[in-house]
Amino acid sequence: MNEQHGAQPTFPRALVDWAGNHAGGVKRLFDSHSGRPAKDLLKTNLLVRLEDWANALAAGNPACPRVVLLVGGPGNGKTEAIESTIRWLDASLQCDGRLVDELARSFHRVGGIPRVVTADAGVLSRTPRDLRLSIVQDATATVGREGVPAASLLIEELDGLVGNHGPDVYLCCVNRGVLDDALIHALDNGLDAPRKVLEAITRAVSLAADAPSCWPLAGFPGVAVWPMDAESLLVPPAGELTSPAETLIRQATEPSAWAPYGDCSAGAKCPFCYSQSLLSREGPRNALLQVLRWNELGSGKRWSFRDLFSLMSYLLSGHLPARDEQHGDPCAWATKLIELDAGLSSTRRPAKQAMTAAFRLATASYQHALFHRWDRDVALALRGDVKELGLEEDTTLMGLQHFLHDRRAPYLPATIAPLLEGLVDLLDPALASPDSQVAVSAKSTVMLRDVDIRFSRSIQEGIEFIRKYHVLSPMELDLLKKLAQSDERLSRPEVRRKRPAAASRVQQLLRDFAGRLVRRSICVRSSVVPDASILAAFQTVVEDDKQHRLYEVADQVEQLLNNGADFEVSLTTTFGQPLPPSQRQATLVVPSQHVGVSPQRGSGRPQSPICFLEVGSGASAQSIALTYDLFKAVKELERGLSPASLPRTVVALLDTTRARLAGPIVRDQEILRRSKMRIGADGTVIAKAWDGFVSRTEKARQ
Repeated sequence: MNEQHGAQPTFPRALVDWAGNHAGGVKRLFDSHSGRPAKDLLKTNLLVRLEDWANALAAGNPACPRVVLLVGGPGNGKTEAIESTIRWLDASLQCDGRLVDELARSFHRVGGIPRVVTADAGVLSRTPRDLRLSIVQDATATVGREGVPAASLLIEELDGLVGNHGPDVYLCCVNRGVLDDALIHALDNGLDAPRKVLEAITRAVSLAADAPSCWPLAGFPGVAVWPMDAESLLVPPAGELTSPAETLIRQATEPSAWAPYGDCSAGAKCPFCYSQSLLSREGPRNALLQVLRWNELGSGKRWSFRDLFSLMSYLLSGHLPARDEQHGDPCAWATKLIELDAGLSSTRRPAKQAMTAAFRLATASYQHALFHRWDRDVALALRGDVKELGLEEDTTLMGLQHFLHDRRAPYLPATIAPLLEGLVDLLDPALASPDSQVAVSAKSTVMLRDVDIRFSRSIQEGIEFIRKYHVLSPMELDLLKKLAQSDERLSRPEVRRKRPAAASRVQQLLRDFAGRLVRRSICVRSSVVPDASILAAFQTVVEDDKQHRLYEVADQVEQLLNNGADFEVSLTTTFGQPLPPSQRQATLVVPSQHVGVSPQRGSGRPQSPICFLEVGSGASAQSIALTYDLFKAVKELERGLSPASLPRTVVALLDTTRARLAGPIVRDQEILRRSKMRIGADGTVIAKAWDGFVSRTEKARQ
């Protein structure tokens, strides 16, 4: 970004190319115009590790791995990591740019890039040595070896290098699909040596509780692998104060790259410049980062580099219609909408674009772009009610109907649509607790309940309540004023007299829309979302390196898994089958199973995004993932939730864990010595005695 200081503002126009479906979002090796639209390198733990590896390799460290595999899907920064490593290796070997130049020519070769690009790095070094570098930028490629499956080529390359202490160094980007195909090929063809190394790689890059070391690979000290889709970009790397995501937002909102707020063609009503003016401040920026991090923790889906680039493009430059995208000027798009809205009063038959202009402007700022969903299913009913009331000349009501109807068709960028849909499901501030407090200034807070009450009475009352805090944008205020006029009109006796039910429905819809608009606008800036306290507690557990808080959760899960002092195993059904009638049930009852914390992993691995609990002991011990749903269930049970109301996902996880424990338990002689069998529902119990088995009756279970 430094190169932009003193230059003409380039944002938000240049942000359009940050999206994953544009040139700026896809990285090509040694192409400065691709993949790194923010220009500055975003440091991660892997890049720090690769820089150290390049230095150790140049220093001739014999313990340095000679085979490095970067594992992950598209958009995770594998190509960026390869290019950075080459540059660090060039500097460490004192090649004075010769290694970079030679490889750059190879990766821009006319006629296609071969699968394996090689360079004699030792010859290019200032101090000649025996060191040959082979790079596979994409392990799915077969250029130069057409007709041979990519999986077979990977096996061939690894087989020639693993265990070989020669001068060859191999750097490869590979996705999990190719790894799986290669392992299957090795198993099917009896390739013992490749099978062993591929099994070790597959285990190491998994998220299992007992996953072994990645760097170096357990059992293969000459190999290093790294799962690039494991670490969160919203967590600062070791030794850093800011996360890659925060650095990216800072770069996207750098004031020198933007015109001062109010100076663009759309003026103070530009939603993109307004979003930049907010996100360039520490408070709203940290709140957005918190929301994105909670979305990762709650959904289990990680934001990749490409996702974050696409998200910043979407939040700060919009998702322009195809007819406008070629011009690529978000401010001009906003200006056009402002003009259309201004011309409404002088047009007898305004176009749909003019009637929806105020709605599209107000919802283009980042808070509403992030939480984008409105009740689109009411569009047809609204149209019928407006027609029944004879208010089709009300451009605000018709604009709302058209706006909601347009949301029935796909409108989000395909690159991030699934992530944004999941984010709304989990964190929509419109569903936050009314008892939540929201900061509207450095010294003032409001209760969401107060906002809801006022907007439920009238939109005008809601405006008067919130406007004094100066927290809404000009676009939002303009839209709320239009909605307030329609709301007041629907309260008039001459409108309500004939169709009171229709008037009440439309009025309720208007007030709900206005309340949601205000809630999202103010809540996103303070990261006020549903279950914020539970999400914050879960984040503390996941990011606690010493696992102190995890022990408390383990005790609570133990109570969920057991029935008091007993652990019960059904003997009349298998997992997934419905239970028979109570009089035909047979249940093995053993002492309660302990739930503890899985041992911490050693070094050589990325920090796991998942915490694991260990259930049972000895041969029957099983690991279960502490998901957000399970953690939330534990917290809600503390608040008095009935176990019968647990979410299906939690019930399924607990049932699966019980089933996994049941198999070893029924074969464990030590546990069976202290067990009993409950038959039917009348309290009949069969237990061991000194001379065999005895039957007795216990108090029937309630």
